[in-house]
Amino acid sequence: MPDRLRDHAHAVAARSHVPYVGPGVGAAVLLADGRWVDAARIEVASFPLSIPALQGALALALLARTTVVAVARSTAFAPADLGVIAEAAGGSWHLAAPDLAVRDEADLPAVGDRVASVTEVGALTAEAGAALALEASRAAVVPASDFPVGAAVVDEAGRVVLGANVEVPTDWTRGLCAERTALVAAVAAGLGPIRTLYVACVKAPGGTPCGGCRQVIAELAPDCSVVLWRDGETPDLTTPAALLPGAFDGRALGR
Repeated sequence: MPDRLRDHAHAVAARSHVPYVGPGVGAAVLLADGRWVDAARIEVASFPLSIPALQGALALALLARTTVVAVARSTAFAPADLGVIAEAAGGSWHLAAPDLAVRDEADLPAVGDRVASVTEVGALTAEAGAALALEASRAAVVPASDFPVGAAVVDEAGRVVLGANVEVPTDWTRGLCAERTALVAAVAAGLGPIRTLYVACVKAPGGTPCGGCRQVIAELAPDCSVVLWRDGETPDLTTPAALLPGAFDGRALGR
């Protein structure tokens, strides 16, 4: 089991978005039913908004709503990482190896299939894409806010991945918004240039992406269309540039 999970962590590391500092880092999370999810490091010009591979992988794992039993990383874990895992996934954890964390007393299954994340959809109407985002919001993990949001990312080849917001009640900075969770899934799955991002929020259908998400969208999908669900009415269409005029693009930063 450990070697296969490590292989997935190393494979996804190559998909990291690391234009500033690098190197790429990958993480793979094993669920109690044998399925697994993975994520790669995503750097953002506004450095505090960067998404570590571990944070992204845990967010995607929590959306699967199954117990997390092991986590592998392409590099050794830092001393604080066991606490990060325990906060997000619950339970107590130990390092079985420098790059492998295991839930105490867990029965580890064989590594099976990747949690299905990519679907071929081809061309979508704004209404159909918004409906996908609305469906995604039902998977949101929001024990503190009870404020579910869903997102769908479609690339130029017509492939879609979904995301929803994930909260870690003891530390909200450990969670991720729906837009960022969907972008994490898109990077991990190797999607091509992003064509459209759909966002749906049941409790605030007039809402828009938060400032942090706007910066991440502007960097990872600067040319996409952004479609915002409007409670059964015709969705609103906008762009990253309209959402965040004058976004910091990081061109002045060292590479």
